[in-house]
Amino acid sequence: MGSIQPVEVIQAPSPLPPVRKVGAAGVAVSTMGLGGAPLADFFRPIPEAEVAQLIDYCVEKGISFFDTAPQYGCGLSERRLGRALQTVPRTRFTLATKVGFMIQGQKRLRISYSRDSILRSLEESLKRLGLGRIDVVHIHDPDKHYREALEVAFPTLAELRSQGVIGAIGAGMNQWQMPLKFARHADFDCFLVAGRYTLLEQNSLPLLDFCRQKGIAIFLGGVYNTGILATGAVEGARYDYHPAPPEILARVRQIEAVCQRHKVALRAAALQFAAAHPAVASLVIGMECVGEVDDALEALHRPIPADLWQELRAERLLDGRAPVPSHQP
Repeated sequence: MGSIQPVEVIQAPSPLPPVRKVGAAGVAVSTMGLGGAPLADFFRPIPEAEVAQLIDYCVEKGISFFDTAPQYGCGLSERRLGRALQTVPRTRFTLATKVGFMIQGQKRLRISYSRDSILRSLEESLKRLGLGRIDVVHIHDPDKHYREALEVAFPTLAELRSQGVIGAIGAGMNQWQMPLKFARHADFDCFLVAGRYTLLEQNSLPLLDFCRQKGIAIFLGGVYNTGILATGAVEGARYDYHPAPPEILARVRQIEAVCQRHKVALRAAALQFAAAHPAVASLVIGMECVGEVDDALEALHRPIPADLWQELRAERLLDGRAPVPSHQP
């Protein structure tokens, strides 16, 4: 490695606010949210009592934003989350769910973005959740249904937003290009983008920067790129739901080496970098137990020296246009 040359570092606001506002309705989300896929036994079977304990602990620790979807376990995540939140005052949590996948039977899903399907999906989600309203509704993975999502699903949700049935409208996707098109053509409040703005890749900066200008909130899922930024480049590390390819393993090893030189955990750098962009309202993290909640909160708030970000940029491991955290020891 050659000598590190000074580079201009764009600093993000600090410290992180505990709650950020989304949309004209002022929906409030905590800086860290709980992703609901694991609640549907996505990674391992989770006893019902552990789910209730996890939700209570999140609320106690200030994590008041919960993200779920009918697709997660064909409604299991919504049912479990709804039961666990029954004892929590409605003013103490914010909930997001999604439309676009209709449940048919116990283990079957049908993709539909029609008006009738949107209305029926929300009605069924409200029943599973045991709620009278939903704070955030995302159009779920409309990758092959751009026009129907924009011309049918969005207007349907906009009607419900105007009636106060829902608070904010978004789209949840594993890409950033289509959300950018949505943002340019309709009055979206937010987007949930999974795995496309992380310490490992920042190609989605055009979306985040545009949303920052327009006041559209970004929720980031998959900030560990489905594993490798939490585990490091170990054997069996996963990237985008698959075993990490050699080029990704090599790049993560380079990032890890910089983190080690500054005595910073890779997962802490991953979380804090993702949260630093001003458009980002919340990090949606899939957590299964209270120990993972503690680990994530500690990593999010651990002091990181500015020199780490400087070195990542000098080594061209980080896009020079991406904001970085400004707090340091």
